[in-house]
This record gives sequence, C-alpha cells and structure tokens, in this order.
Amino acid sequence: MTLSLASLSAFDNWLSSLRHVCGSFDSRPPEHGTPFFGEVGSQVTCGLEVAEIRTNASLIARRRLNIGHDDDRYCFLIVQRRGQAGIHQQGRTLELLPGEMVLVDSARACEIMPRGMIEHASFHVPRAELASRLPQGEVPFGKLTPNSPSGQILQLMINRIVSGKLSANTSQAEGEAICEALIALLVPLSHGLGQGCMPEATFDLLYQGCCQLIEQQLQDPDLTPTSLAERLNVSLRQLYRLFEAHDDTVCRYIQRSRLQACAEELASPGQARLSITEIAYRWCFNDSAHFSRTFKRIYGHSPRDYRRLHLLH
Repeated sequence: MTLSLASLSAFDNWLSSLRHVCGSFDSRPPEHGTPFFGEVGSQVTCGLEVAEIRTNASLIARRRLNIGHDDDRYCFLIVQRRGQAGIHQQGRTLELLPGEMVLVDSARACEIMPRGMIEHASFHVPRAELASRLPQGEVPFGKLTPNSPSGQILQLMINRIVSGKLSANTSQAEGEAICEALIALLVPLSHGLGQGCMPEATFDLLYQGCCQLIEQQLQDPDLTPTSLAERLNVSLRQLYRLFEAHDDTVCRYIQRSRLQACAEELASPGQARLSITEIAYRWCFNDSAHFSRTFKRIYGHSPRDYRRLHLLH
C-alpha cells in the first residue's frame, strides 16, 4: 500500500484532527492505492458535543484500555448517516447501516471498519454519568433500535439535532436538560445490549428506520428509492411494500417531508433573509414554478403568502 505525499499529508492532518476531537484513535488509510479522503468537524449543539466524520479510511481504532484518562470522559453514541461500517468491541462485530445507532464505550478498545466512504455523527455522552445509572456500572456495546417508546423518542431527538432543526442558540439550562434527557433515554435502551445480538428488525421497525434515514438525507439531491434500498440492504420491491402498508409511497413521503422542511423555514423569522427560491433549492426543489404549485396544493397557500401569514403573527 502506497500513498502519494499529498495523500499522506492529508491523512496525517485528518488523523490529528480526529484525535483532537475524539481522543486517542489510530487509523489506517484506504487500501489498494485508493486516494484518501477525510473530514472531521465538531460542534456543540443543544449542549451536546457532536463530532461529524467523513472518511474512506480502512480502519479507525482505539487501542487503549485505561479508564480515568481525560479522553475517556465520554462514551460515543454513533449515528451512521451514510455508507456502511463494521464496528468491533467486546468480542463482537456489528454491521452499521445508514440510519442506525450504536453505543460504544470509550474506555474499551474498539475498531471501526468503513466499507468505503462513510459519514457518521458521534455524540459525546458523559460516560461516568451514564454508567452510574446502569446495573453493572459499565457502558455496554450494541445497536439501539426504535422498538420501544424510549427508542422512538431518542431517534426523533437525535434526528432533530443531526439535521440542524434545533436552534444552536440553546441556553445552558436547556442544554443541561437535553443532555439529561438523552442519558435518561439511553438507560432503558442499554439493558441487554451486551447479551448477544439484537433481534432482527420487524417489518414495522424497518419502516421506521427507513423514515429516519429519509429525514437525515432530505437535503441530498441523490436521495431516491433506489439509493434508499441500497443503503438499507433491501430490495426495491420490499422498500415499496414498506410504504404501501401505510397507504403511502416512498416518493410521496420524501416530497412531503421536504415540503414540511420548507414550510418550517418559511415560517421562521431566523430564515427571513433567505429568498423562497433559496429555501426551495436547499430542500432539492430546483423548479420554482413546480415547487409553488406543489406547496400550494398541500398547504393551501403559495409559499409567499404562507411566509407572510406566519411572519405577521
């Protein structure tokens, strides 16, 4: 395996940024001479530190097992946004698909093995605080599925944060409350994670996961039924059946969700500086006339009238 000097420099810079944001990780560039790509970002949203990672590295590994170091203060709630990755910890390997979430203990060795380009968001959850509420006093490793009220609420909460639909101007009190709510939701979901593999998703659970994935990818112009089926590892026919069971179609669901996002921004004083065309384009409506007709059919007002009515109140 050889990398050009430019790729090697980019890899070293990315690894340095990864360590700065997430702690003591090692990594390995892509194999077979594939050019390296990597981005690392970090932001504090609603009082939670969230790392955003995009890369095609072949391995991201945490080797240290020591507890009590500064970068072991957090465990990681990882949300896979794009691509597929294997995650290994505590003798188990899980395959993480787009839209899925996994809880990883920062105090234990772990390996993340991207299957090509991946994008994930990693929430830094106070480790000691979560562990103190669990029966064994340890953070387990495993996937978190929305097959319970706690899971559904957590998924909705995480999606709102990841998609940027919650205000970044959160007060300290609100931030602490959101962090406390996140930990409280993780406690019941953590029971039994370390006791073998999670059961296979039911038909309804797969539908919920698909809806979650759509919400995360709404601003992606390449979001299509075919791309969704590939990311979920299901056939196109099975994907259609998921929505037919709810008297809907996947295309209508995507369009309706994008229109809702447009409506929220049109009614937001904080987005008043944006033109209607800019808002439509952000949510993948490239034809202004078509957008206006479709929006009026759903909301009963043209986008301009809808914005004026809501901003007057």
